Amino acid sequence: MLVTGIKSKPVYAPLRADIRGRYHCMVGLGVGGDPLLRVIGEMQAAAPHALRNTRVLYVPEAGGTQTAARFKSAEVAEVGTFDGAPALLENFRALLGQSLMGTRLYVAGPESFIGLVMKIALEFNLNKDEIRAEECGTLARRVYCIHCRATTENVRTNIVSCVGCARWLLVRDHYSRRLAAYMGVMVDAEAPGELPPLKEVFL
Repeated sequence: MLVTGIKSKPVYAPLRADIRGRYHCMVGLGVGGDPLLRVIGEMQAAAPHALRNTRVLYVPEAGGTQTAARFKSAEVAEVGTFDGAPALLENFRALLGQSLMGTRLYVAGPESFIGLVMKIALEFNLNKDEIRAEECGTLARRVYCIHCRATTENVRTNIVSCVGCARWLLVRDHYSRRLAAYMGVMVDAEAPGELPPLKEVFL
C-alpha cells in the first residue's frame, strides 16, 4: 500500500563543498559527521580560506567523541556540540537569524533530522541553491496524522498507531517540507479493524 515514485519524496545527493559561498554552516547528527568532514576536506584542498567562515553544529553519537574532536582540529571558525537535536535546532535557528547573504547550508544525518533542519531553513528563506543535504543513518520517519495533526517520531513500520488519536495510520511516501514529515492516513477507514501485516520497512 506504500506508493512509490511520489514526486514530493525528497531525493538526496552526496554533499559537495560549494566554495562560491561566503559563509558555510554545517549541521549534522550522528553518522552525519562523516559527510561533513568530507566537505571540510574538500575545502581544505580547494579553498582553505573558506574554513575561517565555517561553523559546525553537531550531535555526536553515544561515545562519538572522536568525530567531534576531528571537527575541532579542522581549523573551522566555530564548532558547537550538543546533547540532542532539540538543543542543536534551537542554536541553528539563532545562527540563521544572524546569517548574511552568501551563506551555504550543509546538512547530514537521518532524513527525519534533515527535515527539521530544512523546515527552519525555509523559515529564513534559504533557497535550494543554498542548501545541500545528505541522508545517512536510520530511515525511520516522522509521520503526521492527517486526522488529529499529531506527529509520531521514529516510525520504522508500514503502519503505526498515532500518538495523538491512536488510529492506525498507513505511512505514505507523500512528504511535506512544511511539516517535515510523511503523511499518515487511517488504514482501516473503510474496513474497521482490518489491518495489513505490520512490517519493518524503514530501517
